[in-house]
Amino acid sequence: MQQKSLNIYYEEYKTAEELNEADRILVEKAKEATKSAYAPYSKFNVGAAVLLDNGQIVTGSNQENAAYPSGLCAERVAIFYAQSLYPEAKVVSIAITASVNGEQCDTPTYPCGACRQVLSETETRGGAPVKVIIAGKSLLQKVSDISSLLPFTFDNLPK
Repeated sequence: MQQKSLNIYYEEYKTAEELNEADRILVEKAKEATKSAYAPYSKFNVGAAVLLDNGQIVTGSNQENAAYPSGLCAERVAIFYAQSLYPEAKVVSIAITASVNGEQCDTPTYPCGACRQVLSETETRGGAPVKVIIAGKSLLQKVSDISSLLPFTFDNLPK
C-alpha cells in the first residue's frame, strides 16, 4: 500500500471588486443570469457565465422540471450553449453564482459532480485549462483549472 495526498490551490477574495476586470465582468454576467433561472421547486437560482477565447461571453441559468432530474444546471446550460454557438471556440473561464429570493448567496455555490465532469471534458476538448470562479456575495474563490474541483475524472473511454 502506498499513501498519497492531493493539494488543492485556490485564491480567495472578499468582494468581486478585488478581481481583475475580466473576472469581475464574468461574475456580473453570472449574477444577471440568475434572473432567468426557472427554479419553481428549489427556489434556488443559479447563473453561469462562460468566457470564450473569441471574446464572447455566453450565459446560462438552471432550468428545473417537475420530472426530476430532467432539469439542467446553469453551468451545463452555459457550456453546451457556448459550444453549440461557437464550436471552434475554447472555453477560457466560467463564473458561477447563486441567489435565493433575488439576493446573491453569501458563500460560493460549487458545481455538482456532473457539471464538474462536463468542465473536465471541456478542458480536454479545448486543450487548455478552464479557470473557475465561484462567487458568493462575501466570499469568492478562483481555481486555475478544473482538476482542483475534480481531481479524479472519468476519462477511460477508448480514443
